[in-house]
Amino acid sequence: MKVVLFCGGYGMRMRDGVSDLPKPMQSVGPRPLIWHVMRYYAHFGHKDFVLCLGYGAHHIKNYFLNYDETESNDFTLHGGEVELLGSDIQDWNITFVQTGLDSPIGERLRRVKALVKDEEMFHANYADVLTDAPLDQMVDQFKNSDAVGQLMAVPPQSAFHCVDINDDGNLESITTLQEMPLWENGGYLMFRPEVFDHLEPNCDLIGDVCAPLARKGRMRAYRHRGFWQPADTVKERNALEAAYQGGTRPWMLWEGKDSDRDPLQAAIAEMQKRHP
Repeated sequence: MKVVLFCGGYGMRMRDGVSDLPKPMQSVGPRPLIWHVMRYYAHFGHKDFVLCLGYGAHHIKNYFLNYDETESNDFTLHGGEVELLGSDIQDWNITFVQTGLDSPIGERLRRVKALVKDEEMFHANYADVLTDAPLDQMVDQFKNSDAVGQLMAVPPQSAFHCVDINDDGNLESITTLQEMPLWENGGYLMFRPEVFDHLEPNCDLIGDVCAPLARKGRMRAYRHRGFWQPADTVKERNALEAAYQGGTRPWMLWEGKDSDRDPLQAAIAEMQKRHP
């Protein structure tokens, strides 16, 4: 299945006022977020990527045009010649498409229609969320349905508590948002080409397309309670970096390590204490 990555937004919540890097190019370890997302898909055999570019497109293009395999692979140096002992992207196919500086996600997808319209199904992703979700199971669930689209649903990530108040103003219960019967869009989507029949110019993919399809019973959801961590803000990116440096990398399934959510959540909690 082809993988469409939306990587053209401004990422204002990630901006530090110094760098002009687009959000997917913010680093976790030696590699940017977008590489981690792509490596996740490649781990499951999906290595044909379509990058929907916009803001900061030159950073993304230059990164892959000048890709250094030695940053994440062992190698031997023979008289100045590098012999790689492993490779990340040699069997990847990456198509770079400029989809506009200010285009909403639906418009970005509409502009790459020609590249995926003949696919039975294709992936779509915001390129800024890491997970250990079983992608093969998600694909099987979608394949065995007649839905137009499917998204991965995750419990809400907010640290706020929900309260139940009676008519007299008495507080009856306090619970975390994660304990409520609520789910949110986890950013890992799949579609059949029929989705293009519902895409209008400059539309929002979720609000204008997925929501109406859901009301018609044409959208599926895959519930995932395992590791899932966005990097929408500097704080969230820093928490991922701290986890990576500490050796807690549950999203890196290609390393063959067991997922371990608790240490990562501890790192995130510590970051929130330091920078509320």
